[in-house]
Amino acid sequence: MGKGVEKVRDFMKKEAVLCIALGLAILSVFWQPVDKNYLGYIDWNTLMLLFCLMAAMAGFQRLGIFQKTGDFLLGAVKNTRSLLLILCFLPFFFSMVITNDVALITFVPFGMIVLQMCKKEQFVIPLVVLQTIAANMGSSLTPIGNPQNLYLYSQSGAAVGDFLLWMFPYTLVTGICIGLAVLFQKKEKVEYSPQKSNAVWGKKRKFYFISYVVMFLCCLASVSKMLPPMALFFLVLTFLLVADRKILCCIDYALLGTFVAFFIFIGNLGRVAAFREFFARILTGHETLAGVVSSQVISNVPAALLLSGFTDQWESLVIGTNLGGLGTLIASMASLISYKQIVRQYPELKGRYFLYFTLGNVGMLLILLGVYAGLGVIK
Repeated sequence: MGKGVEKVRDFMKKEAVLCIALGLAILSVFWQPVDKNYLGYIDWNTLMLLFCLMAAMAGFQRLGIFQKTGDFLLGAVKNTRSLLLILCFLPFFFSMVITNDVALITFVPFGMIVLQMCKKEQFVIPLVVLQTIAANMGSSLTPIGNPQNLYLYSQSGAAVGDFLLWMFPYTLVTGICIGLAVLFQKKEKVEYSPQKSNAVWGKKRKFYFISYVVMFLCCLASVSKMLPPMALFFLVLTFLLVADRKILCCIDYALLGTFVAFFIFIGNLGRVAAFREFFARILTGHETLAGVVSSQVISNVPAALLLSGFTDQWESLVIGTNLGGLGTLIASMASLISYKQIVRQYPELKGRYFLYFTLGNVGMLLILLGVYAGLGVIK
């Protein structure tokens, strides 16, 4: 009995966000009983894509691709500031094309491995916090950078050029702030000698390398709507079951469960009449602020879906839901990816990371709201 309780307690400590999400989902069932609409809450495409991306990244890691890339990067930089700048701006720029989710699931583990390789793990918290801000705000620039942009872009009928102009000032200021934040980090010399590769598979290495490259390219094709996520999922799952079952043990199923639980909670919250009426009352003339505030509670993708039914002020709504991705841990569901990576690799840093994440995100949000206010005065 005692060991069972201890195991439950350890699980709750390790998977605190999952437990909170499950608690909220279960609580929401009391005001919205289970019905057929529950299946519609869950973004199955996102879940299947995340599964496939985690499989591809696990495959690259076992192949030693991250280590080889890290060898090259560490051979080119001389100090920690240069290293952090590269590691932060990789997700910043790539998220504009491959989405914030894909950028974080690719570059956060890569960044942590690089810091481990050069024994600079004391920078892991500021790195992952800045990478998360970089991906969330870098992705805000383009219509394909994140799910809510794609939805609002299609609903608004805006030209691509107009959309880019809406978010350009905020993306630019974020990039400047990230650069300044890195310059405030302690400058230390990077000394590194290439290590023995941790690659596995031996003679079959070429086959698996090609397989995981193709898998990753298929994930990008799915992000670009060229390949249905369900088809991608079944292809990847079939490959893993036949050729590499060990990768199935590397998938973060707790992260997938956290997404499912939050989808259920958010879906039930959106069906509460009082909640919807409240936003309908406060929205007119305050679309940006409503987008920011609602995103803190239900995350920015559902906020965009919810609020778009009450207004046609697309520019304000795009700005609000993108800025709203900053702030709380669930303001952007992509932020949970970074949090889970930290907890998985450095469980002892969970509390410190959450504190620095909150301070960094709230600080960046306040700065960008100041930019929004300033641009409003100019207009």
